[in-house]
Amino acid sequence: MFVSRREFCRTILGVAAGASFAGKDWTSHADEPTIKVDCHTHLYDPSRPQGVPWPGKDDDVLYRTVLPKQFLEQAAPVGVTKTVVVEASPWLEDNAWLLDLAPANPSIAGVVGHLSPGTPEFAGHLKRFSPNPLFRGIRVSHNDLQAGLNRPEYLGDLRRFSEQELTLDVNGGPDMPPVVARLAEQFPDLRIVINHLANVDNDGGPPPRDWLTGMRSAAKFPRVYCKVSALVEHAKPKSGSRKAPDDVGFYRPILDAAWATFGEDRLIYGSNWPVSDRFASYKTLFTIVDQYVRTLGHGSAEKFYAKNAQVAYGIRL
Repeated sequence: MFVSRREFCRTILGVAAGASFAGKDWTSHADEPTIKVDCHTHLYDPSRPQGVPWPGKDDDVLYRTVLPKQFLEQAAPVGVTKTVVVEASPWLEDNAWLLDLAPANPSIAGVVGHLSPGTPEFAGHLKRFSPNPLFRGIRVSHNDLQAGLNRPEYLGDLRRFSEQELTLDVNGGPDMPPVVARLAEQFPDLRIVINHLANVDNDGGPPPRDWLTGMRSAAKFPRVYCKVSALVEHAKPKSGSRKAPDDVGFYRPILDAAWATFGEDRLIYGSNWPVSDRFASYKTLFTIVDQYVRTLGHGSAEKFYAKNAQVAYGIRL
């Protein structure tokens, strides 16, 4: 059994017994979080001479120009004006391409790059990109991490990476959090961000027990954070409908569990846009999360949308 949202708010946030944030109206302009950061987007441009390695030309939804202009067209109307971009391309020079976009696009608050620890080239690539203050870390897959924890060269690169005060995003399935816990135990100073709530499927009911146990094991380490992202991608209604529900109640059990596990200081907002467009509009996915977070009070929302991102990624806003 996980702690309910209301019980969690009373315990952690010091709300008097019997009180609830659910009825609190903080929708006035003065109460809005001043900055909202989307900590998980992808940018790419198939019209470049070299094209893109992803998405493929046959992808009717994603194969299009996706740059800061397009991001702001979707996000700015709901108040999101900054993003941490996660590089999905395996091409080395696409790290530079993203960093080169940033000076003319202040919406880019940081870049999570794509480099491969445990390879002979890693140290040189890290030395090249890490001096750029917008280069905030890299993302690795669960499988690569799990294999790498048994390789001295991989561990050596992670140690070198950790010394740079950069952040490691980890993407994987629901069985990934215990591996993150192993990593955090070996590198207690390394900032780690679990992507997409560990990609757990959600049918609107209580989350899987194994997922919850794994997330709790990772959350024991104070430098492990979690992105509330890819929510609509993993919505699996019991009705069998392929459309992601837009009712916050459907997502409440998974959000309650995440909030009770990581608390208000280590959950971060992310969309996974434009991949999320396969399942819901940006406005819809943001509204789902926003309706939930608003019940937790202004201070929690400020942390969720910006302050936690500043700590987790070391970004300047």
